[in-house]
Amino acid sequence: MRSLTEHRDTILASIPQLAPADVPLADCLGLITTQDVRARVQLPGFDNSAMDGYAVRAEDVAGASAATPVVLTVVGEVAAGADASSLWVHRGEAARIMTGAMIPIGCDAVVMVERTDGGLDRVSVFEPVAAGRSIRPAGEDVEYDAVVIPAGSRVNARTLALAASTGHGSLRVRPRVAVAVVSTGDELVPPGEALRLGQIHESNSVMLAAAIETLGGTVIASVSAGDDPQAFVELLTGLAGECDAIVTSGGVSMGAYDVVKAALRDHGVEFVQVAMQPGKPQGFGVFGAQRVPVFALPGNPVSAFVSFEVFVAPALEAMMGGTHERRVVTGVMGHELFSPAGRTQIARAVTTRSGESWLVDPVVGQGSHFIADLVRANSLVIVPADVSHLEAGAQVEVWLLNEPGMQW
Repeated sequence: MRSLTEHRDTILASIPQLAPADVPLADCLGLITTQDVRARVQLPGFDNSAMDGYAVRAEDVAGASAATPVVLTVVGEVAAGADASSLWVHRGEAARIMTGAMIPIGCDAVVMVERTDGGLDRVSVFEPVAAGRSIRPAGEDVEYDAVVIPAGSRVNARTLALAASTGHGSLRVRPRVAVAVVSTGDELVPPGEALRLGQIHESNSVMLAAAIETLGGTVIASVSAGDDPQAFVELLTGLAGECDAIVTSGGVSMGAYDVVKAALRDHGVEFVQVAMQPGKPQGFGVFGAQRVPVFALPGNPVSAFVSFEVFVAPALEAMMGGTHERRVVTGVMGHELFSPAGRTQIARAVTTRSGESWLVDPVVGQGSHFIADLVRANSLVIVPADVSHLEAGAQVEVWLLNEPGMQW
């Protein structure tokens, strides 16, 4: 029997990274840059005003006060986006200016409009300003050709703003992994349709597709397959030409109708027993001429979810050039938990912050078919293979499930 770590490392050693591509900024969120991003323009691109007011020569208003205002002639107005490179402001003059607008030639300060009478032809200034006041110098934030986003960075909303501001419409990144999801079993019926005796609603593909998209991947197909091995191979052959990876669920155990195992064991997929609970039966390999990675997961929903978290999520992240960013904490058991000897148990739990500690309360239903208890859980408790009993108060490794809307 293979250990959890051995199986995960075997998968990661076989995973190819996706080739870099130039991707439009709008599609880069969450992706990893593969080269340094350099500023194509300086920021700010020109000296500009930090506020609405009047661009002036500081020496002209040095003696201004409320009692003895300095009166200047207004020789122009500069709005944000206007070219003021030919507007001269001489001694005794000023120009109305808006926030972000270019500083006219000859000016070295901006008086905020609240410190004036707001005049249009002539303006009274009621206080002095130092040279440089309320002016944003060119290049103050970013110099031309500076590295603004290093290679290997995960793109977020802030880096997108920086890339756009420095002249980039696209970034060189590893693209989103395109994944096909296949659920197996003649007993499966699409969600919402009526069931006959012996049938169940197909739920794994919905769950796995959502998990893939949460990681930043793209689901290019989500289909169900019956128990015919030849038809299953033909289905995967067609999908392999359209995707970067395939995730299947069901059909990997020892049963007579385990179609995935029967169909793929002669097509490059290795099926093993992993010393873990849930998720003992696992399959992984590369399929077809395209050598597309195939993750063959168990069919019970909890087993499929846990297997995805442990094996598939890190692999898909690696294909996109990143690492799976789990939030791992040390928790304190709220009550005892028994675990099968010789297997790593991945128990579902409700974990809450209690002062400086994390209190772990395993859910009641730890069976691999308890979907409702899986939903109640917000974390996974990792019980090592050499531990069969955790007492209340024992410390344990906890993976907090970082999903949209979860609060910690």
